[in-house]
Amino acid sequence: MSETSRRSFLKYTAAMTVGALAVPHQTAQAQATEAVPENRGRIYISNKGGFIGKDEESAIKTLEEYKRLGFHGIETQSPGLNVPAVIAARDKVQYPIHGVVDQIHWSQRLSSPDPAVREQGVQGLITAIRDCKAIGGSAVLLVPGKVSGPEETHDDVWKRSIVEIRKVLPLSAELGIPVLIENVWNGFCETPEQLRDYIDEIDSPWVGSYFDIGNVRKFGKPEEWIVALGKRIVKLDVKDWGVKNGFCRLGEGDVDWPAVRAALKQIGFTGWATREGADKSLEDTVELMHKLLDL
Repeated sequence: MSETSRRSFLKYTAAMTVGALAVPHQTAQAQATEAVPENRGRIYISNKGGFIGKDEESAIKTLEEYKRLGFHGIETQSPGLNVPAVIAARDKVQYPIHGVVDQIHWSQRLSSPDPAVREQGVQGLITAIRDCKAIGGSAVLLVPGKVSGPEETHDDVWKRSIVEIRKVLPLSAELGIPVLIENVWNGFCETPEQLRDYIDEIDSPWVGSYFDIGNVRKFGKPEEWIVALGKRIVKLDVKDWGVKNGFCRLGEGDVDWPAVRAALKQIGFTGWATREGADKSLEDTVELMHKLLDL
């Protein structure tokens, strides 16, 4: 994907106030420059929001709460989303919903040996793309399949999912909603080179990487994956993971956050970073994301 195409995916951003910190014996311009964190205005923090709310009233409460907490936006799920309620809540609160997760991709897998199941997965992905467009989102997160046995091998996941993903790409192009592949513990593409080559084989500006920082720590170093995937990365899932404590509070696992920041800078990343998982509280999550991502 070209850098221009990727920039077009980032449809919604939030305005942020920059506070200057006083530094003795420096000009005001130097103080302001030093006071601004490196990724402020480049990375925007979000949280997984599930279905946000069953109706307009509950959706409004959810969006108002996330806005109050300091998240720049939220991510939701589809199919199953109450689209009219979410649109009404979004407009009332004036708060971005930056994308959706295809919530049937594990059960109706695009890599299933059953063609009927794969077709259900395609239809679900189509719904997710349409819902994403309707609510003003910018991408759909997709897990392309799962290595589950002799009838669903790594090669099967690769070949079957590419065939099915290509079926939705005309709609992605028409609506301007890319499909982003998340790296997960599904036995598929467990090296950055594999994921890079998988995305490149699809060969479409409407397919990229939704890179999960914590998911890869079990297999290697996230910073190395980031550099290998480069401009293919459109959005980030933010997790931490450690050999001793598994998925954990941000900053308490084995992820080298300074190295991650350096890698993101190297590839020129700008966009959404969404927390998946729990810290001490949502307030804690906002504080940790600002600290670890230098916002």
